[in-house]
Amino acid sequence: MNNTPKLYEINTRVWIKKFGNQIKLSEIPIDYFQILASKGFDYIWLMGIWKTPVENIEYALNPDLKKEYDKCFPSWKKEYVYGSPYAIDSYQVNPGLGNFDDLLILKNKLNKIGLKLILDFIPNHFAVDSTTVKKIPKYFLNGDEELLKKDSSTYFKSKFDNNIILAHGRDPFFPAWSDTVQLNYFSEETRSFMEEQLVHISNYCDGVRCDMAMLSLNNVFHNTWPYIINKLNLKKPKGEFWEEAIKKVRKKNSDFIFIAEVYWELEPVLQNLGFDFTYCKFYLDMFLNNDVFGIKNNLSRSENFNKKSVVFIENHDENRSAKVFKSKINSTIISFLTMPGMKLIYDGQLEGEKIKYPVQLGKTPEVKVSKKIKEFYDKILEIVNDDVYKKGIFNLVTVQKINTDDKSDENILAWYWKSKEKIILTIVNYSIENSICSISLTNEKLPPQIELNDKLTGSSVKTDSKKLTQKEYSIKLKKYEGKILEINL
Repeated sequence: MNNTPKLYEINTRVWIKKFGNQIKLSEIPIDYFQILASKGFDYIWLMGIWKTPVENIEYALNPDLKKEYDKCFPSWKKEYVYGSPYAIDSYQVNPGLGNFDDLLILKNKLNKIGLKLILDFIPNHFAVDSTTVKKIPKYFLNGDEELLKKDSSTYFKSKFDNNIILAHGRDPFFPAWSDTVQLNYFSEETRSFMEEQLVHISNYCDGVRCDMAMLSLNNVFHNTWPYIINKLNLKKPKGEFWEEAIKKVRKKNSDFIFIAEVYWELEPVLQNLGFDFTYCKFYLDMFLNNDVFGIKNNLSRSENFNKKSVVFIENHDENRSAKVFKSKINSTIISFLTMPGMKLIYDGQLEGEKIKYPVQLGKTPEVKVSKKIKEFYDKILEIVNDDVYKKGIFNLVTVQKINTDDKSDENILAWYWKSKEKIILTIVNYSIENSICSISLTNEKLPPQIELNDKLTGSSVKTDSKKLTQKEYSIKLKKYEGKILEINL
């Protein structure tokens, strides 16, 4: 198993326009993806390819979103607004992108050059105007007049039948999403229907990124909807939806990949239910807050947990990393890309894009490339394409104080990857002050004399290996300075 696979996320509805206004998925030049493959990417996530109702546009023209458009794209027009790609009509390809034949042609092209295709699966809800709501309203969480009167922001009358009252999809910590309708995960019929959707999708891709995957867990669903569950006497299912759904897909395709967007410390729960990878947003928060201790503490978790973590410093929901990390962007890139786990990189990230556009927009302006950030990413991606990161063993490095009065060692992140041929060591001063420490590889047997080759500068230093194995190798780093050092064994 690759310890550090890379996932490239693309906002498909916007991105595809760079190849032409009427282009289909099957017509995208394969050269674009060959470049990503050469940079070491393993997976392409085409975000937002499913069919959405035209009514989504009106929901996306609410005052709050208009303010966002004004701020990031002052010259936006109504025709640039497509609505949320996460309020879908059905699991059919958006007609503007082609059809399932186009999707399958693209998948086969990607597979031939060693890339796998990831698509969205949105388990919690459909669009409020979805044809699925019209055809089979019983799949959704049904309410009554009392609930509607009590909470009209969460409950609504179906536009297809005024006698049917439904609930909008929601996260328990935020207001309901008015453009969505909530699926009922305490209904066996609903579960079977969603399992069928997953099996259907699996014919056209190599894996799915499951949106807000924890909302479908029995306890989470119960805690999100306690009042309506008790009122309607809904019974908690014996098993978890994900366990059965993953089992059904894997029966058909044992190599199919499941990636969970998940929060609230529920990552291990979903890993145990069969997910190959789970979001670990806490790393992003720790990088933003310079929480060196937290990063080290989480990296000391089990090897299996780390391998299954999805690490990112931006995505379509988060602010652009080049904007928020500013002067520490290089040290963040070094740390992020040399850690264990799947690396999620969002389209535009490698070029240093700074503006976050709401996903409801179907068109955005061209952006200027940051030459410095692009060149730095190219350099680090070339380094981490080494097999030692993919097949080697990850180890945290012991960091020691130089003297009792100096606590700057607490600012330093250090770890290494080891294969039979080499060790590649990452050392980053993740702070605004110059820092000093001694590092040690106490568990390693090294040749008597070693050469530390700096992969970033090309310089090298020869030293007695005992200095590294006996806690005598000191290192000084300027603020937010990082080093990647190679030792040949």
